[in-house]
Amino acid sequence: MLLRRLSVTIYTRDRGRKSVGGGKLKTIEDINEKIESGKAVVLTAREFKERVRKKKTRAEDVDVVTTATCGLMSGTAAILSIPITRGGKFERADEVWINDVPAFPGPCPNERLGIVDVIVYGTARSESKPQEYGGGHLFRELVEGKRVEVKVKADGKVFRKKVTISELGFAKLLTTRSSFRNYMGFLNTKKGKVKSIFSVMGLRGPYEEISVSGCGEINPLENDPHLQTIGVGTKVLVNGAVGYVLSKGTRSSVQRPNLSVVADMHGMSPELMGGFVTSSGPECVTSIAIPIPVLDEKIFSNLEKTDEEVGLPIADIHDRVPFTESDYGKVWKNTDLKIRFNPRKCQEHEVCEVQKYCPTKAFRKGEGIDESKCFNCGACVRLCPNGAFEGNLGRIEIGGKEIPITLRQSNRERAEELASMLKRMIIRRKFLLANPVARLE
Repeated sequence: MLLRRLSVTIYTRDRGRKSVGGGKLKTIEDINEKIESGKAVVLTAREFKERVRKKKTRAEDVDVVTTATCGLMSGTAAILSIPITRGGKFERADEVWINDVPAFPGPCPNERLGIVDVIVYGTARSESKPQEYGGGHLFRELVEGKRVEVKVKADGKVFRKKVTISELGFAKLLTTRSSFRNYMGFLNTKKGKVKSIFSVMGLRGPYEEISVSGCGEINPLENDPHLQTIGVGTKVLVNGAVGYVLSKGTRSSVQRPNLSVVADMHGMSPELMGGFVTSSGPECVTSIAIPIPVLDEKIFSNLEKTDEEVGLPIADIHDRVPFTESDYGKVWKNTDLKIRFNPRKCQEHEVCEVQKYCPTKAFRKGEGIDESKCFNCGACVRLCPNGAFEGNLGRIEIGGKEIPITLRQSNRERAEELASMLKRMIIRRKFLLANPVARLE
């Protein structure tokens, strides 16, 4: 590792480093020293991009930019170790459910210990409420400290126990793929309505509406697309808890990289995670924040990219193959990150469509929006016939037609809050940067 560094840098007496082509370099150690001394300049991605638009920043003026994303991440799972009964009561667990969500026992059978180790998928569905409750909901309820019911079939017997996360000595959340370098938009090019994980009520066609995913310019991998600073062992936040990058995720590619990460569930924040009910069933919400150290001019140059420069491929929901492209400026520039509720426009109906179909169950008639659950997806704006929910989600032009965005499956406001959380942790010396132990080849 040292030889690799020496081949591309020249050391100077003041510990600053200059690249062979000119342009000053910093190291992770240099930045951590500045953090420890309270001298580090840390900006959230939103703050940094504002400076970029005003052309008021240089590489030497910034040490760390905190980036983040919050959205539906299907490739999320939990590994839990659950005490069920005292030792000797059963030899090996055959089947396990938690709040009626299937869990997979193993790989360690925990013979005769009365403990089960299980893996639960974020997209697993409750057997009694498959269209309403899934793994993402379960993860959030655990983090909220709620008591969940565990049912174990073993040796022809059934064991039941209610537990909280405080009783689980091991509770890790991991992702097989997450934090994609943004994603894409979907629409239905044919007549009719198509149910999919990218819609709440089904995508109407032809060319009636667009569903989008991706946090644009604040997304971690949009700010480090070549994985110059992100590697194996990079320290991150996962749903607010300190975690680490394990590797590239499944389906990762040079053009669209993504990450596999892991963190302890005990330190997570429930408002940064949860379940999201689509027209095809429950999905899982996960949030990830990553600090990008400004080590050289190339890294700084990547950080300068704004929403208008971030491509947004548009695909037909039938084959999910992009056929045109827009940009994230259409999604996040001059639009409303937060959905507003006007109770004066709320009228009595036999069935409140918003309460019935809100994908995170954030709205209750007579109570309004539960901000801790609201995903700012915008589904309510179209669902309410009286216009009680307000929010400009943007429009995308395709073939000369302005098509409205009616659903956002990424929560930019929440991602910005997470980036701010990471910034505060760094400034307060509660989070130091970690050197990757290996590159993500």
